[in-house]
Amino acid sequence: MGGIFQELEVVFQGIGSWISFLPVISFSNITEIIMIAILVYFALLWIKSTRAWYLLRGILMILVFSIVAVLFRWDTILWILEKTGTIAVTALVIIFQPEMRKALEQLGSKNLISELFSFDDGKENGGFSERTVNEIVKATFEMARVKTGALIVIERNVPLKDIERTGIEIGGLVSSQLLINIFEYNTPLHDGAVIIRGNRVTAATCYLPLSDNMMISKALGTRHRAAMGISETTDSLTIVVSEETGRVSLVEDGNLRRINDAEQLKDALATMEKQDDTGVNRFKIWKGKRKNEGKAVK
Repeated sequence: MGGIFQELEVVFQGIGSWISFLPVISFSNITEIIMIAILVYFALLWIKSTRAWYLLRGILMILVFSIVAVLFRWDTILWILEKTGTIAVTALVIIFQPEMRKALEQLGSKNLISELFSFDDGKENGGFSERTVNEIVKATFEMARVKTGALIVIERNVPLKDIERTGIEIGGLVSSQLLINIFEYNTPLHDGAVIIRGNRVTAATCYLPLSDNMMISKALGTRHRAAMGISETTDSLTIVVSEETGRVSLVEDGNLRRINDAEQLKDALATMEKQDDTGVNRFKIWKGKRKNEGKAVK
């Protein structure tokens, strides 16, 4: 029996010596880890909710290329990367300047506690209803019938806050009457685009970036080029009604396609709504945001 106790004692001594090499984790270390995790979470959330997400993907591709260069010992390329590293850091600060400024503005204007613990039902981010689809379709073809030009941008995962700031805030429920009145000729709000988020018209008279795609048909005007431009930089869906012909077009991912009837547009919007539907919880401890170039055809 004495031999067994001696062997156990040796085992426990070995375990104790191994544990002694482990770092001692204090309460401050635990709170520090939690705070860093929260900061990283909100940093990633902010990046994904802005166009910085696409810039970050480009940076990651450059990092992957750098790793490949190290593995294959491409000395000349590594020398170029090393010499341009300082310039690249400065360039990143310049490129991300608008997003960083807006992030600091939001940080100073919001209550952090309410941001962390939110009891809202998230209706605004929960997609749009069948009624909204029907109202958009009805308004679109009412305007097409009388050749009223229209530009309706439907937000998906990529937020359109930057675009909304260029227009006038509306905040009204989507209805065919509201959309028709906005685009009625010679009214104060008819010029520019309307932004729809969920079941609400958030802004009107918004300016959209024009596409630089040289493949776009010359028969298409500025309204169609603007629709192409916003679709190339976000994942939004844009409905265009031609003022000259009354034709309806749908623009997504840099692709423009003709819509022949109301049923076709309704099916396209219903399909988009199903793809974006991720479900919304009534109680959200961590308040996050959802997160949005082909050839144009005449």
